[in-house]
Amino acid sequence: MCDQTFMAVTFGPCDSCTNARPLMNIYIKNEPINYCSFCVEMMACQGLQKGETLSSLQLESESLKKKLEEERNKLNDVELHQVAEKIEVLGALSIKTRRVLKGHGNKVLCMDWCKDKRRVVSSSQVYTRDSYLCEHGISLPCTWIMACAYAPSGCAVACGGLDNKCSVIPLSLDKNENLAAKRKSVAMHTNYVSGCAFTNSDMQLLTSSGDGTCALWDVESGQLLQSFHGHSADVLSLDIAPSETGNTFVSGGSDKRANVWDMRSGQNIQSFESHESDINCVKYYPSGDAFASASDDATCRFYDLRADREVAIYQKDSIIFGASTVDFSMSGRLLFAGYNDYTINVWDVLKGTRASILFGHENRISRVRLSPDGTSLASASWDNTLRIWA
Repeated sequence: MCDQTFMAVTFGPCDSCTNARPLMNIYIKNEPINYCSFCVEMMACQGLQKGETLSSLQLESESLKKKLEEERNKLNDVELHQVAEKIEVLGALSIKTRRVLKGHGNKVLCMDWCKDKRRVVSSSQVYTRDSYLCEHGISLPCTWIMACAYAPSGCAVACGGLDNKCSVIPLSLDKNENLAAKRKSVAMHTNYVSGCAFTNSDMQLLTSSGDGTCALWDVESGQLLQSFHGHSADVLSLDIAPSETGNTFVSGGSDKRANVWDMRSGQNIQSFESHESDINCVKYYPSGDAFASASDDATCRFYDLRADREVAIYQKDSIIFGASTVDFSMSGRLLFAGYNDYTINVWDVLKGTRASILFGHENRISRVRLSPDGTSLASASWDNTLRIWA
């Protein structure tokens, strides 16, 4: 979800045929290789049985997908809003802007809360900012810082963008200290970094990228611990399961697919394809048993991992702009969704109805995040500001 298109083009000698051609950056057993399109096709054809072709295997794959979807649909006996019919309707919500945070000179692309509930880190086209009172302004060489995240300890932040890297910056109580000089590059992709998140410790960092992959990195050494391949286009968002072990995460991308991954094995354990356009954001339900997604098709969707299916769609005919970001309330009853029409819609998760609309931003919403204690909501926007709602 961007007004600009980013492409990484590599040209050089193919690792297989050595001819100088446009290259495809792929991974085999976690090892990056650069093959031309001809060698990639030849590699894919190796091991085919007699009479088999790539097109016949693709047809067989599509047939199996349809059969799986038919079996999954047989279990769709009831919708979530039908189960919730007897639940009391939500009362009127009184959510207002309590504070406007200014300091960025351009579009705010991402933000994250510190676990101390007082500080946020935000990133933009210009610099990363850690503040309620603008404690630190960190200038970085990358012009588009598309992702940022607080470490669980609150002692460091991670950020990444169009430089294809994700860096970790230790924070200091000295406001005059040059934090950018302490920046350490941890992750390296072959295309822009779209998202990042620390696991349950400061020592591991998970990233998503426009190269179609996600990756788990060791912060101290910068070593690649695990890579995740399953998307056929840019990965735009990721979120780690809210459990103490945190061994799974969900990702969404431009291939209209949301994938659930096992961080230990690197395997794609569940996949959902019901959106009609790019998935801009994915977010786990507080219990970890479900997740929501926001898409350019102007809908948000709710997936139950135990039922292995979509159980609710949040949409209205009057909403024609894409949804860029989502987050849940602490109880999970409310879903906050930011849209490209500058509004934040608040949805009743169980009944599927819109409970409220929050107005205030003057450009598209790039991120909404609930505070760790659940008492306030922070939003970032392309109008160069952040707002705190309560």
